[in-house]
Amino acid sequence: MKANNKGVNTVCLHSGELEDTTFKGAVSPLYMATSYAFDDVDIKRYPRYFNTPNQEALCKKLAALEHAEAALIFGSGMAAISTALMAFLKAGDHIVLQQTMYGGTYHFAVTQLNKYGIEYSFTNGWAVEDFEREIRPNTKVVYLETPSNPLLTITDIKRVAQLAKSKGLISMIDNTFASPINQNPIDFGVDVVLHSATKYMGGHSDICAGVVAASQEHMDQVFQSAICFGGNLSDYTVWLLERSIKTMGIRVKAQNDNALKMATYLESNPEVEKVYYPGLKSHPDYELAQSQMSGFGGMLSFELPHVDISQFFKHLKLIKPVMSLAGVESTVILPVTTSHALMSPEDREKQGIKDSLIRFSLGIEDIEDLVIDIEQAIVQAKTMTIPA
Repeated sequence: MKANNKGVNTVCLHSGELEDTTFKGAVSPLYMATSYAFDDVDIKRYPRYFNTPNQEALCKKLAALEHAEAALIFGSGMAAISTALMAFLKAGDHIVLQQTMYGGTYHFAVTQLNKYGIEYSFTNGWAVEDFEREIRPNTKVVYLETPSNPLLTITDIKRVAQLAKSKGLISMIDNTFASPINQNPIDFGVDVVLHSATKYMGGHSDICAGVVAASQEHMDQVFQSAICFGGNLSDYTVWLLERSIKTMGIRVKAQNDNALKMATYLESNPEVEKVYYPGLKSHPDYELAQSQMSGFGGMLSFELPHVDISQFFKHLKLIKPVMSLAGVESTVILPVTTSHALMSPEDREKQGIKDSLIRFSLGIEDIEDLVIDIEQAIVQAKTMTIPA
């Protein structure tokens, strides 16, 4: 489905843009006010109510990108996720969470939900049957993440969404790794779509933001929690994010291409034990990914068990060992010490996150240069670890 039958790059550029009626500039004007008139106006505007001109405009673009009726922009991905969860859960309720998921969401569930009398359980896998087994009489929400962070597991979005609807439950998905360029879960029946807009939407490692997109009815419910928790984004950052999204389509396509080439190379490298990327035919859910994704994404993970990873990171010259992901520059992290450090070793083991697992976010550099960087860093790291 296309938003109003427009192509995705056209939506990225033009949906929800503000017209500069004063000077006829080519870009949206920036309105920095935190105080607006309240008398004789149609809308009483206030930043925490998500209705400043720049907020409203960007939310229209985000809704169009996710084929949703409405959207809200937040100060971070976790602000979006936590606000959405608390909008649909109350004391006595239960939520089913996918086993393979972002460490920050896992940490929120295990440290915060019980404080509010909300029960939770994790699936033992990511098949629809795994979700169904965890549903209880008091279950209200089913939460999935596909492709997952950091193992790139693929969940059947349509079947899980159908299961939730058949039980009268709200389905939520973290769509960050795919981005709306590669996957639109609402088309498969999901109720609420979540993003860390810090990632592919921002795309330049200089913006922190989050997104919730859904039907107007569901967004009205999210809004009631949002104005209480106060996780709105500053208008300057809203304006920067709107600017960044204009190039998201072409950026993500380049990252998709690089990731597939890199995954293919890593799979042939004798030092690499395993590669996790849904675009590889060796991936167990390759066909499922093909059926629900228009591109396989710019994220992959790989295991490097016989190389000192700290030395490997130190010898990288182009690829940056830094936190976060999805910028135009290629980056790597070690999930056990960063994104999933808040998980216990036992829970990481259940997910299959090994100490040798490296998460790789492909940027837009020339792939040949990235391959050379990987190869030389492995050689240097192995040289440093050879006993005298």
